[in-house]
Amino acid sequence: MKTLFFHIILFTSTLLYAQDSTKVISLPEYLGFVKSFHPVVKQANLVINESEAKLMKARGAFDPKLEVDYGRKKFKDTEYYDKLNAAFKIPTWYGVELKGNFEENTGYYLNPENNTPDDGLYSVGVSVSVAKGLLINERMAMLKQSKLFVNQAKADRQLLINNILYQATISYFNWLKTFNEKQVYEAFLENARIRFNGVKKSYEVGDVPAIDTLEARIALNNRKLNLEKSRVKYMKASLELSNYLWLNENTPIEIKEGIIPDTNTLNTIDNTLNTSVLDIENFDFDEHPKLLSLGYKFQSLNVEKRLKTNNLLPQIDLQYNFLSQTPEVARSFSTSDYKSGVNISFPLFLRKERADLKLAKLKIMDTQFEIQTTKVSLKNKVNAINQELTSFSLQNKYTAQIVNDYNKMLDAEERKFFLGESSLFLVNSRESKLIDAKLKAIALENDFFKTKASLFNIIAASIL
Repeated sequence: MKTLFFHIILFTSTLLYAQDSTKVISLPEYLGFVKSFHPVVKQANLVINESEAKLMKARGAFDPKLEVDYGRKKFKDTEYYDKLNAAFKIPTWYGVELKGNFEENTGYYLNPENNTPDDGLYSVGVSVSVAKGLLINERMAMLKQSKLFVNQAKADRQLLINNILYQATISYFNWLKTFNEKQVYEAFLENARIRFNGVKKSYEVGDVPAIDTLEARIALNNRKLNLEKSRVKYMKASLELSNYLWLNENTPIEIKEGIIPDTNTLNTIDNTLNTSVLDIENFDFDEHPKLLSLGYKFQSLNVEKRLKTNNLLPQIDLQYNFLSQTPEVARSFSTSDYKSGVNISFPLFLRKERADLKLAKLKIMDTQFEIQTTKVSLKNKVNAINQELTSFSLQNKYTAQIVNDYNKMLDAEERKFFLGESSLFLVNSRESKLIDAKLKAIALENDFFKTKASLFNIIAASIL
């Protein structure tokens, strides 16, 4: 906690005093702030809280229950009835309910069947569903599904967090790309300025014609124009990056001048995104959060199917209660004093129940198809990205060689120009091609980074 607090203070002071110094924000440090404080990440955690609340609600169906039913009627000094019925019920896992009851009834017009001893009548008994609702019922199904929903919510949360981290990573790579482009234009602007001043002095002493100064100034202004465009792009990328930076849930951060990305990201990206040790051949796609989520959904639907199948049975509820007016004496509860009953219910056509069961089976089939297609899709996407990354390695090698060759050609052209064997036009032409090659190399590196980020997003790897 102290370390995190220290980083927050350091990061805040860096942003406030960015004008006085340059601070490099690496990708791991940046993603650390995103994962710790971004509101969407906090929002993803609410999924767990919601699932736990639903689990508590489902467990509430098995809470013991105290019921009191009291009624009294008195009219013209006549007590018609005074009835008290208090019960304590304990639901159990299967379709069995334990019950204790106290009943005390008096009154002039009391129904004879409700007559009780002067001190009241006590009873203890049990209610059992012997067909529908015995092995599975609504409250059992709800509790099982709620437990599965908690696990499913954890997998869904990882997917949500990975998605926001993926978007934040893409934003960081775009910020790095625009920064590198700006660096290129700044470097070549200085070259154009030096060249313009040199040509201008050569013109003043009569070594070069006036047209050369015009061409040098055009090149200089082109470099200034390109640099200004790159500055605007960099500013927009910085503002986009700021969308993901928060010090806490209520304090967003804005990237100020002096905060720059890590230009050494290429050497650390695999360790940061946890893609350095990925073994595609042995990668267990069944442990992927998306497939885990679908797996828990499939199990939940199977619970629902069991419930719908059980609903095809007739409703047969049995209850038996031992009666006593002296409950403190255990032997007073005997089989000779009792109250019992049976309740039977059975729809003749079962159309609703059969339709519910059919719908449950269709949902299971739909989820099975989704699991199959998701697994195949993940494998194909990962394989495609791996091939793309392999190609990027070769492309980077070619691009680096092209940049190096263009650089050598520019150096040679500048030496020839200095010796009077070349023209400013050729120098500017060589330099423009070198700039294009460097920009292509930066764009290729950015595509490589984005592909790595896509791999991280697809495999839903845990980081930081």
